[in-house]
Amino acid sequence: MTLRLISPSDVVFEGTVDSVTLPGSLGSFTVLPRHAALISTLVKGRIVYSSNGQDHEVATDGGLVDVLNDVVSVCIY
Repeated sequence: MTLRLISPSDVVFEGTVDSVTLPGSLGSFTVLPRHAALISTLVKGRIVYSSNGQDHEVATDGGLVDVLNDVVSVCIY
């Protein structure tokens, strides 16, 4: 699946990932390939994504996520 992680000033990451864990407003959740479509707000926390067998972590103060057709689009601030 593709992850697009974007901040107001930069594209933080764009590439293929195996999973993404996000700090949703109703609790942390993980998106895997072929996940159902969803839109959610994010709260302060950390985004953890797995790419090429390695975990990567990005801090966020909040944002939005859209999951559709194996593309996870995350706008953070």
